[in-house]
Amino acid sequence: MTDALIVGGGPVGLFLGSLLLQHGVEVRVLERRTGRNAHTRAIGIHPPALAALERIGVARELIGRGVPIRQGFAVSKGRRIARMQFAPVSERYPFVLAVPQPVTEEVLERRLRELDSGALIRNARVTGMHDDGGRVTLSVTTGGGAASHSAAFAVGADGAYSTMRSLLGVPAPEKLYPDHYLMGDFPESSAFGSDAALFLERDGIVESFPLPGGVRRWVVRLGRPPACPDAEQLAGLVARRTGVPLDAGANTMLSSFSVRARLAARMVSGRTALIGDAAHEISPIGGQGMNLGWLDAEALLPAILTVVRGEPSAPALRLFDASRRRAAAAAKRQAEVNMALGRPLPDGLLRPRNAAIAGVAAIPAFNALVARRFTMQGGPRSDAVRGTRLSP
Repeated sequence: MTDALIVGGGPVGLFLGSLLLQHGVEVRVLERRTGRNAHTRAIGIHPPALAALERIGVARELIGRGVPIRQGFAVSKGRRIARMQFAPVSERYPFVLAVPQPVTEEVLERRLRELDSGALIRNARVTGMHDDGGRVTLSVTTGGGAASHSAAFAVGADGAYSTMRSLLGVPAPEKLYPDHYLMGDFPESSAFGSDAALFLERDGIVESFPLPGGVRRWVVRLGRPPACPDAEQLAGLVARRTGVPLDAGANTMLSSFSVRARLAARMVSGRTALIGDAAHEISPIGGQGMNLGWLDAEALLPAILTVVRGEPSAPALRLFDASRRRAAAAAKRQAEVNMALGRPLPDGLLRPRNAAIAGVAAIPAFNALVARRFTMQGGPRSDAVRGTRLSP
């Protein structure tokens, strides 16, 4: 028996666990993996998410272990055609923080264990659930055999292929996009230092972001999934499109992915809620997914507190569901704009498109608006988030 069960011990589940523990809620986080993911996928933490992470006491350490990106450049044919500065969009965090996901998970897990050393249960796979209207009971298999866990409320933070979403029977139709990407990390060899760069070229976009330790991430848009991706292929694509040479032999991470989107039909079912990728999978282009999950968790807090206290919870749960589904839809639209910007264009269209980007970027008010959109500060925020006091 516990107050709240969280299924999924990734960045979103770990954050929610700490947030609840700080408010006196007893929590168990059930994670099927036996250890942290060593693969670096999500790297960008936006200002609203940094503010949320500050409320559980981990923002300062993450900033110390990451690279603050204060501006980004649009580049075409070797020329910087536009600059976007993040300083005007947030006084407290005037940057997007680039930090490897394994570091983020390490910091979040340590904070959770500081608050409750037994809160995280690894090698725990959920196989069934029952909601009797008063409590939620999960059937779980672990290394020690079968067990059941019961709580006043349960949360599915278990990713795009969510077991909890399947057990709840919540539809989440899949949308496929004609966008495929190859990405990898290489020693820094560009002239951009701690700045981001978007190379808008006729064969498709190349995105580039700094990482700690003198490393830079490169993401190349492709027309089809690579048959057998390797570092040489990625280095060659980057060199042809941008002119920046990469040392393929020093590559430290390589990954390819195609893009799809899912939006769950609802984020609340009885005494269970879905957050993060379990509720809404969007394109990783733009780096919104993990951040969106943290803001989901922050918005869900007031509703969980009402449940645990035995107070009427239906209004808070309805507010959470409606506001966060609106936020997810807005993030999905922004991701679609980001992807459209990176698709191939013939020179006859590329030149006027890039000239238009340069023109509007030179208008301070428009530049600031776009910067807010790119850093997740221009869309709808949950009223529940705005009105909640989150100090311990």
